[in-house]
Amino acid sequence: MENHQLKEIFSRYLENRCTAGEVETLIGYFNTDNEAYLRLLIEQELESPEPDLNDEHLYTLTAEAFENIRQQIGKNNKPAEIRHINIPNHKKQRLWPRIAVAASLLLILSVTAYFITHQQQPNSKPNLVAKRLPQHDIAPGGNKAVLILANGQQINLTNAKNGRLAKEANMLINKTADGKVVYQSDKQNKAATELAYNTLKTPRGGKYDLTLADGTRVWLNAASSITYPSAFNGPDRQVEITGEAYFEVVHNAAKPFRVKVAGQTIEDLGTHFNINAYADEPAIKTTLLEGSIRVSNSTGNLVLKPGQQAVIKADQNITIDAGADMEEAIAWHQGLFKFNEASTEMVMRQLSRWYDVDVSYEGKIPPRQFSGKIYRNASALKVSDILSYKQIHFRLEGRKIIVMP
Repeated sequence: MENHQLKEIFSRYLENRCTAGEVETLIGYFNTDNEAYLRLLIEQELESPEPDLNDEHLYTLTAEAFENIRQQIGKNNKPAEIRHINIPNHKKQRLWPRIAVAASLLLILSVTAYFITHQQQPNSKPNLVAKRLPQHDIAPGGNKAVLILANGQQINLTNAKNGRLAKEANMLINKTADGKVVYQSDKQNKAATELAYNTLKTPRGGKYDLTLADGTRVWLNAASSITYPSAFNGPDRQVEITGEAYFEVVHNAAKPFRVKVAGQTIEDLGTHFNINAYADEPAIKTTLLEGSIRVSNSTGNLVLKPGQQAVIKADQNITIDAGADMEEAIAWHQGLFKFNEASTEMVMRQLSRWYDVDVSYEGKIPPRQFSGKIYRNASALKVSDILSYKQIHFRLEGRKIIVMP
């Protein structure tokens, strides 16, 4: 069975849509050559950020998973040997159903491994979970950024304490407990008339969440920046970005919101949108999720509708991709890498930015493509494991990824 077929069955299992034969097939892949791939699928699901608090459904699915393994093990073992396997009461733990089912599958793998070990080496101690030999690894990125005030003062937000960071143009700049920068009006003082510009910059391996003075929220991806006035005292609201950012704009018809990026302007007409403008990408892509925006540059302008993506390549012409993958465009904002027939180079550019690593190639660049999702909280070594199933192989040396033919 191909890996993509195994993954489809696994997904149906998590949704409780598997047939009895498919469940048997899934469990049958434990302790086979495909076990490592199945374990990766399980670990990915365990790291899923998607909650579901239907506890009754949770308990049912988990119970079914344990019953399946009881039946499988029971075929080759005496009942007394499996009497100690108990179904955990997740009702008390309030886990998420999909995560609980994934966890139960991981336990199935562990318990199965135990009984094989028990049968073959009755006098040896059980090794419930196979462990990978220690290897060099790189942790994923996280909340890292530097805030540059109008006077040039730089605040390292990674180390800054929660609470008041600064006061500028009669705006209070605060860092919240959940790691965000928020601008709030100082109601005790009159609004300033001069514009004081701040810049928020994320390094490679960083991301950050910002709430502007008007309530507009901005999420910065790795190796990105946004420059903006601490208070919008002018006739419009204008910011400038590099890299990638996701916006949820508070609409104000009297004060248009405009984003300047690499020679183009995106004007908000009340919307949620994403801009990908990395200098090492072949095109600038502006993706509209909700509302309406106008994209303009020296060659013309176009108004986007939800579900459309404006693409500007080296010739500066603006084209609209009405079939763009919305999920792929904002995957980073949802804690994911999502690839749709992505080239090796495209995959490596994203990994380079998120893991703060340089990429080099041994020989020719492998002409391979990768489709799928990977959680961004996975370590670089785990990402390597996942990509290896698509024949994209690399090794880690210090803070360098070396892609192999």
